[in-house]
Amino acid sequence: MDIHDLQVCPGTLAAGFSTYSSASLKSTFNRKKVSHILPYKSPETDDETADIFLKNREHLSISGVQKKISLIQEKNSLRLTEANERGTHILKTIPTDLKKANQVPANEHLTMQIARQVYSIATAQNALIFFSDGTPAYITKRFDIKKDGSKWSVEDFASLAGKTQDNAGPNFKYNYSYEELGLLIKQNIPAWRVEIEKFFKLVVFNYLFSNGDAHLKNFSIIESLSGDNILSPAYDLVNSHMHVDDRVFAFEKGLFANDFKSLHYKLKKHPGRDDFIEFSKRIGILPSRIDKLLHPFMERQNGVAELIDRSFFDHANRKTYLTSYNSRRNYLIAK
Repeated sequence: MDIHDLQVCPGTLAAGFSTYSSASLKSTFNRKKVSHILPYKSPETDDETADIFLKNREHLSISGVQKKISLIQEKNSLRLTEANERGTHILKTIPTDLKKANQVPANEHLTMQIARQVYSIATAQNALIFFSDGTPAYITKRFDIKKDGSKWSVEDFASLAGKTQDNAGPNFKYNYSYEELGLLIKQNIPAWRVEIEKFFKLVVFNYLFSNGDAHLKNFSIIESLSGDNILSPAYDLVNSHMHVDDRVFAFEKGLFANDFKSLHYKLKKHPGRDDFIEFSKRIGILPSRIDKLLHPFMERQNGVAELIDRSFFDHANRKTYLTSYNSRRNYLIAK
């Protein structure tokens, strides 16, 4: 791929752009004409860059499997943050020890764009960006930074659940259920009826797009303008099954706090419509809202295939991603 001759926006995936579109610049880079090419060689291929990035990671307190780099935007350019600086963006480079590792940035970018554009799920603003040698990376704008540079209060659900590696072992992020997470939303968010619907949509989306890594630290609450807690924008959405042999759901207990499964789930090893209806009832979704919330996920969405076709996946993995979506949707609509 020639990064100097792109055919689609590496932010919104809109056709007809050789760099970021105005919509992408507005949402992710504060309307500034930031280049889609970073002034660094890839740390995977250049030792000097790798050393610089390693030092940068030492003062970024965000956990996760992927290597995360803190960047700060200054007018039209991005640079690495220095010690005691608060970054505006996070860069995620190609991870190691995963299948199809070089496809991970395209995967996360596409999945995040589908969530926002097709299913109207609020997500962290994001884009693909490229090192000078053409290596892709995923970049996301920090949603916890105010315009004046101060921080919004953010707390992930591992913290809300009181789970740490010290008190719950190395698997602390996964020893839970989505039903129990819904209870935490009720306990910590005043307007929980609004936010619980957002949570429900995100759980269904993660199933539909094979995100088997939606654990406690991948959900957060954030301070709102009024000072109340609300769910943060979604982040870390990716078809994880393309890269690891994971479970249907990230949590060991799955959807439910007990061992409930529909007959379809027991037979097919995948949840169907009845499981999600039962789940919605348990977390407090109003009966009159259930079908309306589920309907977009059960319908075949043409926008999904269109975005996949314009994504930065290679051809073979576009087919794999689309096949995965179609397979999960077939399970979902089964009764």
